[in-house]
Amino acid sequence: MVAGEASGDLLGGYLIEALKQHLPAARFFGIGGPKMEAAGLSVDWPAERLSVRGYAEVLRHYREIARIRRSLLKRLLADPPALFIGIDAPDFNLWLETRLKSSGIATVHFVSPSLWAWRGGRIRSIARAVDQILCLFPFEPAIYTRHGIEARYVGHPLADVIPLEPSQDAYRERLNLPQDALVFALLPGSRQSELQYMAETFIETAKRLHQRFPQARLLVPLVSRETRTQFENELWRLGAQELPITLLFGHAHDAMASADAVLVASGTATLEAALFKKPMVICYKMSPWSWRLMRRMKYQPWVGLPNILAGRFVVPEFLQDDATPENLSQALGNLVGDQLIRRRLQGLFSALHGELRQNTAEQAAQAILPVLRGKRALGAAHAGP
Repeated sequence: MVAGEASGDLLGGYLIEALKQHLPAARFFGIGGPKMEAAGLSVDWPAERLSVRGYAEVLRHYREIARIRRSLLKRLLADPPALFIGIDAPDFNLWLETRLKSSGIATVHFVSPSLWAWRGGRIRSIARAVDQILCLFPFEPAIYTRHGIEARYVGHPLADVIPLEPSQDAYRERLNLPQDALVFALLPGSRQSELQYMAETFIETAKRLHQRFPQARLLVPLVSRETRTQFENELWRLGAQELPITLLFGHAHDAMASADAVLVASGTATLEAALFKKPMVICYKMSPWSWRLMRRMKYQPWVGLPNILAGRFVVPEFLQDDATPENLSQALGNLVGDQLIRRRLQGLFSALHGELRQNTAEQAAQAILPVLRGKRALGAAHAGP
């Protein structure tokens, strides 16, 4: 199994636990993070080594990533596993899966690449790479079946984990927050490369929120020691160490559930905020070169999952040069003051939650088992008596 970032590590952890219910003697190894390791993965390389986003950032780390990929391929070809499961990270995993599948190793890709958003031409390479693809969103399987690729909708595991009606009071109690406080959660990303471009913007936004709402509490969950240190260094550099910011090591769900509004970097965290039924502002920044390339290749006007799934702008997005502290703080302030918008978002996000709540880990395990058994049977037939 190979996962390349925090969201993939979360998916992988749930999947390992579900598969172990059916295959208690199975061994799992590869690339993952702490959740996959806790579930039973033997980690050859940590997921953090693959966790870069944007063309410029990938190019800077290309040699190391390519070396890891070649080393893993060599190991898998020398001692073939019963099954390879690539979890997201399509640029890394599809390359591996193509070579493994051509060598007779079963491959499953968990999380459809965003063909509906950009780089739709990848459908042909996916057909060469995978025996099956598992989709998190209900509209995705049809894209693959039109091209003869086995695909199955399994729902999204976050919809299973996050309560349908989360209690803000209970989450605030866990974080020792006053029940009547105004609380903002700021999630600047899970990767060091993301914080490189967004930490300053988030901190300057926090300054403006503090000026407008001096009694507000600001929560910043960070996923690793490295990203926490990176953010703390920016706080000192910008002279913002006296802001009422609480840095959390993890606890992103606690922060979002406790908040009145969320500022979130584009990605899986936007869906998490929606499942917690929270008003949010989505932003993203990357290197100017990466931004120019990405902007040319995208197919639709939205980047945040709540807007993509709704098919319209239901929450504001500010990207690249538009992601200014002035714009972000103004939009967040508007959200906390508009009760009508808050009620509408809660209804929309509740409906979305119900659609995605499918017991995903078990659905994925049930989809994977026939692929595994089919390859075993084929191998036995080729081996002869």
